[in-house]
Amino acid sequence: MSARNSTLLTLVEGLSFAEGPRWRNGWLYYSDFYRHVVERVDVDGGVERVAEVSEQPSGLGWLPNGDLLIVSMRNRRLLRQDSTGTLHDYADLSEVATSHCNDMVVDANGRAYVGNFGFDRHVGEKPKAAALALVDTNGEVTSVAEELRFPNGSVITPDGATLIVGETQARRLTAFSIDESGSLSDRRVWADLGEHYPDGICMDQEGAIWVADPAGYCLVRVREGGEIADRIEHDRPVYACMLGGEDGRRLFACTGLASGPDAQRTRNGRIEFVDVEVPHAGLP
Repeated sequence: MSARNSTLLTLVEGLSFAEGPRWRNGWLYYSDFYRHVVERVDVDGGVERVAEVSEQPSGLGWLPNGDLLIVSMRNRRLLRQDSTGTLHDYADLSEVATSHCNDMVVDANGRAYVGNFGFDRHVGEKPKAAALALVDTNGEVTSVAEELRFPNGSVITPDGATLIVGETQARRLTAFSIDESGSLSDRRVWADLGEHYPDGICMDQEGAIWVADPAGYCLVRVREGGEIADRIEHDRPVYACMLGGEDGRRLFACTGLASGPDAQRTRNGRIEFVDVEVPHAGLP
């Protein structure tokens, strides 16, 4: 077992719905959907506002020059925040995304892979597959994988050679080989998760992936092939996770009692954490 303990401690509370946690330079960055903000918090719980995104922020990542990329969900855009804090339109994802855009991973070259819901369950649309968008460093958008069942949290292995995507509705982690242009090939099942529905994910130095499972009220650590190496139970849904902290061994989790628009009213979202044995690796 890699968890030092199984009790999640609260770092931030009173959020609407936190997603996209990312550790960078001593801060955990996250999006809060229905407050329309990106914030960051230090290990002592000090919170700072980073950006306001009227169409709902989600996935986060950074370009090589340090500019922050933010997924703008409802209008299917990717925004860039420069060093002055100013937001700019960076890419239009609507040619690829058929519904709200969600999580994202940015590679070491600054290429962004962005998922989308495929359909809007909050208005009763029937489930349908979605495509994964690649935003190149010049802002060009292409579809690099089709027929994904709710592509969600994603990681890139430390060697930059493999992209692994959580398909929430298919209950699996799907891997692709990345070529020099950023295109994807050799699609394969990295892990069949059985009863678990993957949302946000992150990788550790043993090559295992922590998976947030909101339906199962837990975090599971999965090895390639599907072995569950660790499991942390919770009393509420867990929507996303990220390894960070000074030594990379602090597992942060975004939790909440609801994921829909009512979460703006209830404001029961939290950032919580637990310390584990194996530190962070890969991207994000």
